[in-house]
Amino acid sequence: MMTPIEKISPKHLRIILHGSNDLIDFKYQSKSGDSSWQYTDAFEGVLVNLQRSFMETDSESKREWLKQFMRDTPCTSCNGKKLKPESLAVKINDKGIMDVCDLSIDQCYDFFATLKLTENEQYIARDVLKEIKERLEFLMNVGLNYLTLNRLSSTLSGGESQRIRLATQIGSNLTGVLYVLDEPTIGLHQRDNERLIKTLTKLRNLGNTVIVVEHDEEIMRNSDWILDLGPGAGVHGGNVVFEGTINQILKSTKSVTGNYLKNNSLINLGEKTRNRSGSLIVKGAAENNLKNIDVEIPLGLFVSVTGVSGSGKSTLINDILLKSLESHFYSTTVKPGRHTEIIGLENIDKVIAIDQSPIGRTPRSNPATYIGVFTHIRELYANTELSKERGYSMGQFSFNVADGRCFACDGDGVKQIEMQFLSDVYVKCDECKGKRYNSETLSVLYKGKNISDILDMTVFEALEFFENIPSIKRKLQTIFDVGLGYIKLGQSSTTLSGGEAQRVKLASELSKRGTGKTFYILDEPTTGLHFADVQKLLDVLNRLVNLGNTVLVIEHNLDVIKNSDWLIDLGPEGGDEGGQIVTVGTPEQVAKSPGSYTGKYLKKLLYTK
Repeated sequence: MMTPIEKISPKHLRIILHGSNDLIDFKYQSKSGDSSWQYTDAFEGVLVNLQRSFMETDSESKREWLKQFMRDTPCTSCNGKKLKPESLAVKINDKGIMDVCDLSIDQCYDFFATLKLTENEQYIARDVLKEIKERLEFLMNVGLNYLTLNRLSSTLSGGESQRIRLATQIGSNLTGVLYVLDEPTIGLHQRDNERLIKTLTKLRNLGNTVIVVEHDEEIMRNSDWILDLGPGAGVHGGNVVFEGTINQILKSTKSVTGNYLKNNSLINLGEKTRNRSGSLIVKGAAENNLKNIDVEIPLGLFVSVTGVSGSGKSTLINDILLKSLESHFYSTTVKPGRHTEIIGLENIDKVIAIDQSPIGRTPRSNPATYIGVFTHIRELYANTELSKERGYSMGQFSFNVADGRCFACDGDGVKQIEMQFLSDVYVKCDECKGKRYNSETLSVLYKGKNISDILDMTVFEALEFFENIPSIKRKLQTIFDVGLGYIKLGQSSTTLSGGEAQRVKLASELSKRGTGKTFYILDEPTTGLHFADVQKLLDVLNRLVNLGNTVLVIEHNLDVIKNSDWLIDLGPEGGDEGGQIVTVGTPEQVAKSPGSYTGKYLKKLLYTK
């Protein structure tokens, strides 16, 4: 059992992995001697066992755990073409059906638009070709021209999936319909925004109503009517601050949104002078549509990777750079995308990816526990006179320990009701009324408040309450600084938006004592953020860079791009026509680059406002 893998012979390793047909006597005896069993059977092998477990288990978490041992590889019979040889043998203009599906949508449109057919064939195919070209046009008009037709739906972003559904609706030509879209510009470059706006306008012109929940400036400026909610967030929001046209909101004095629309220069990091502390160089990046490029990323700066949708940004940063760095620093088994090497790893000591995934998946997880401030709060309550008299430790005030939590809900504050075919429903616990603790624990007070009262405080209220306790105040200050003063300390992580979860993670990083050589990666951190929140996000990222760290963002938001120290612009187009470096440099240098779509819109922002 203790023989290292490298010392096991190929024959024996093959038996361990793939099993043996020979009958083996299996015997088991427990250490206590209470139980034992034995049977004779063939050994099925580790890989067969894992595959069988994956197929038979009803547990989604176990299935996710098993996926780490699996890789998707093309089928050896059809080479990933999915069809039988007979089906693949049918060709039009030397292309089989799967060859056409492998094309990007704009290439696919060109194929059908330039199809050479006889007069008789054109007559037969006229209706089919008309339908195909119309549907492809719909997808192109919502900025998805870079996708291939056989792209797996599981690999699409939320914004891409939403725009595919939108393209489907346009093709239906329905009238009198109310369409509701939530942030359709996610993942869209400014150039593609124009196409999306034309599509939404077309839906309206057909006689429909289009409601868009959005933070994008161009969407607002092209809207017929704007409804602005606020004035703040969380408990400070929920009121209609303004409703009217774009011209009216520009004159409004009450609307924060109107102020930013009037004066875009409000989002500004101010004067900053930074020198690079070295470089990371990705050599020979060739995954997906990347054209064997070498990319130099300066360290110690705020770097933005830009480019139109589908230009290869996520492939370069998430699939190649991030996975390579995680493999190097944390010995992960995830295989990076194709590249030759990465030079300069000695210049950083760790990599941290801060995405918008939830900080926890159960009602028990919350901002206070995630950022680590709850440990100090529990310590404070354990040191009160009453706690010392009763012999309470810190564990008494944890809802993960049975001693002090409510026995009925196990410290969740809510009970999960399974609804069979519907989503589970959470209802407030009858016993503790959502307070999570038993009555003995709740009787321990600090300045007149019990532990449940603390969890029910907003960050802003808790800052005032704990102003004389530095260890608690310092961590709470970081949550406040990222613009989340309105959330409650014990707020369930399942109720936080993606943008809020990301900023809690940023606050957690700010609360740590860093080495100044950390490499942070953020993929579209402005998703779901208002102008005012973008400013707060930039302030936080700027603090991380000022500590000597490197912050790299994949971003379309021009306010973030213009405040970066260095830009890496990929393109020039999406899909097969992308994957190249268009230009690199400061925002001012990129704005003057004639071949860059990012530069074109950046130039308008920098020199016309």
